[in-house]
Amino acid sequence: MKHIARSTLLIAFFFAIDKVLGFARQLLVSREFKLTYQMDVFNAANNIPDLLSALISGGALAVAIIPILAGYLETRGNKETWRVFSQVLNFAFLVTGLLAFVTYFLAPWLISNVIVPGFPAEQKQLAVELMRMNLLAVMVFSLSGLVMAALQAHQHFLLPAIAPAAYDLGQIFGVIFLAPAEGYRIAGISLPTLGLGIHGLVYGVIIGSVLHLLVQIPGLIKYQFRWEAKLQLNSPVMRQVMELLGPRVLTMLFIQAFFIVRDAIASGMGEGSVTALNLGWFIMQVPETLLGTAVAIAILPSLSGEYALGKFKEFTRKINLSLKTLLILTIPAAVFLAIGLFPLAKLAFGFDDAGTQQVVVAAQVYLAGMMGHSLLEVASRSFYAKRNARIPLIAAALNAIAYFILAQVLSRWIGFAGIAWANTIVFTVESLLLLVILNRQHPGVLDLMTGLPRLLLSTVTMAVLLGLAVQYLTFLPVWLMATIGMGGAMAVVIVIMRNQLKPMLSLT
Repeated sequence: MKHIARSTLLIAFFFAIDKVLGFARQLLVSREFKLTYQMDVFNAANNIPDLLSALISGGALAVAIIPILAGYLETRGNKETWRVFSQVLNFAFLVTGLLAFVTYFLAPWLISNVIVPGFPAEQKQLAVELMRMNLLAVMVFSLSGLVMAALQAHQHFLLPAIAPAAYDLGQIFGVIFLAPAEGYRIAGISLPTLGLGIHGLVYGVIIGSVLHLLVQIPGLIKYQFRWEAKLQLNSPVMRQVMELLGPRVLTMLFIQAFFIVRDAIASGMGEGSVTALNLGWFIMQVPETLLGTAVAIAILPSLSGEYALGKFKEFTRKINLSLKTLLILTIPAAVFLAIGLFPLAKLAFGFDDAGTQQVVVAAQVYLAGMMGHSLLEVASRSFYAKRNARIPLIAAALNAIAYFILAQVLSRWIGFAGIAWANTIVFTVESLLLLVILNRQHPGVLDLMTGLPRLLLSTVTMAVLLGLAVQYLTFLPVWLMATIGMGGAMAVVIVIMRNQLKPMLSLT
């Protein structure tokens, strides 16, 4: 098994741990706060801090500098690479600090006019408090997100893959020891709690962000990182970073706008609507992260190197194999999870049937777009590997405009689910648009028909059997039957498609 395949499995393994911990966190939080305005406020208050993290470190700058750092490692060595990274790190921290300062004072206006205009006044005030607290975590992530990018550029994926799990542990600490009014009981022992309520969850976020950074420090030591207190914005490398960063920042701005628009519309649809959409999105993100994100993260440094060396045939082959792998894994995973989701969601979150159904509907609609989201992970990173940020920017801009219009129309037409349907439609279209453009530039990228009829036939067959099993085979609890059925159905499809999956393991 070659390097990319091993890296993908490594990332997927720790992403799985992250998602297990994330699911445990969501379960604890949901059982503690239910589908209430407090949870709606907590989720909505994260929007602007999440936007800042995504723009500065978590997405925009991190993805923009990986191709540059990877190129420097190939041509100029480790010492020069760290000198460049120090400048980027200094720039990110200063800019994040400035934006956080401005956001702190603009928080009341943002909450009332942009984020949740439909909330009652008391909930808006709480949202302002939580948003301001979250800015501390943003400052930490301005460093931690870039450290992840630097280690990935060194082809080191272990510690960056562990970091999200450390973040989850901090949040779990918050929900167990800081938030509850009464301590959890384990083996008859009552755990201590500070009883901070919803504020305790935010303190957990801050603790988690610190752990996210600390767990990656050994990687910096291993690769002999030396920080330099220097910032030369007019240097050639910083100009190169800015050329990629500008379009990437705007691209991430458009992407994050989806969450802001989603919560703003849902804020006027009653208590629990914002949280239900967040939970539905989280459910879809579990398999999408394990599949699409893991493959995309693992392949980006390699694609950057192949393109920089002019190995365009190998560049095309790796993209094509990645897309084939994602099709084989995401289509059946989305179908099977949508069928067996209700009993699992009811058991996990402890909501009543109406609340559970609201979450499940949102999740099922998002799952319909899981393939598009996964393919988009690879498609967008393929352009960044080519150091072309303009095309993803244009696609994201068109996508954001379409979503804003479509979400408004569909939410009025079919209500709550329309917000999720707008997301599924526009992201699927964006992924297809980018892949068509990529295929024009590198013919062969979209050579995906091999095995597709077999995949669709096996998925439909197993979906029918799974539905019948959950409906009529009642000798086991429904949730257990759904779990076994989904796992078995997915295993059968993978066995049937094993010959199409084997080439992914040959990637070098």
